Amino acid sequence: MKHFLRMLIQVCLFFYCKFLWRCLKFVMRKLTGRCELQRICYNTKPGASRTMKIETSLRDSKSKLLQTSVSVHPDAIEKTIDDIMELKKINPDINPQLGISLQACLLQIVGYRNLIADVEKLRRESYDSDNPQHEEMLLKLWKFLKPNTPLESRISKQWCEIGFQGDDPKTDFRGMGLLGLYNLQYFAERDAAAAQQVLSDSLHPKCSKFSKAEWEKKRMDKAIGYSFAIVGINITDLAYNLLVSGALKTHFYNIAPEAPTLSHFQQTFCYLMHEFHKFWIEEDPMDIMEFNRVREKFRKRIIKQLQNPDMALCPHFAASEGLINM
Repeated sequence: MKHFLRMLIQVCLFFYCKFLWRCLKFVMRKLTGRCELQRICYNTKPGASRTMKIETSLRDSKSKLLQTSVSVHPDAIEKTIDDIMELKKINPDINPQLGISLQACLLQIVGYRNLIADVEKLRRESYDSDNPQHEEMLLKLWKFLKPNTPLESRISKQWCEIGFQGDDPKTDFRGMGLLGLYNLQYFAERDAAAAQQVLSDSLHPKCSKFSKAEWEKKRMDKAIGYSFAIVGINITDLAYNLLVSGALKTHFYNIAPEAPTLSHFQQTFCYLMHEFHKFWIEEDPMDIMEFNRVREKFRKRIIKQLQNPDMALCPHFAASEGLINM
């Protein structure tokens, strides 16, 4: 009975707050002469703060047109904005900036949804050793990470040198599909020097940038390494979940002036690899069995950073040169 009453009270509060919010919006429009979309665009700076407010306003609207505007085809965005302006009785000649601002927001919102679809497609595609393109990408990964060491054969224990678990890497891509390979190759190709350094440090952590005195000062005497490729696939999983949950909206809405793309996602992966590598060394785990604990702690730190509406996970290295800050 108590549970039922609690549920009833929560439902009543929900509808009461929803009714109160609609009343408040009505009063604000009468007082300011502007609809909620206008107030957001004129009073909120560009970036995640504005786009996320616009997204919430459109999604929670009672108008079907506004609700569906967040999922239109990119080519239909201009017409959708015209329809919204007409619905809201806003003269585009008197309010030209509103259309421009709404277009920028919708490009980001629709682009984010499309990016999820693109990433999901790669994640669901399994690695196929009979596919020449897949094999070529895998061999390139070796070439970029070990440019001075020829791969003796396709099936080889050498793969363990870059962090795979066995003599055939295809089995390690099961969890993240081609997405894991795409990300690893992107990191190794676009930021070769950094990727090779991270690989070297993962194999020989005491040979990293820290001096012996720094190791002793930080009490990092254990210096446990990790499997580079396996961690890369794991960080791909982290990036994927941050994307699907919406946590990366803050980042992408702040760094992509229009629609975020797969390149933006891969640049974010590079950043996460860099940051996790530093975090792992600073945590100085007892052994590799502590990986899940360190990863979870790292995940919580990234999520906390992304809760800041001004946050942009902008990596400062070669792979990020294409990023554009708003």
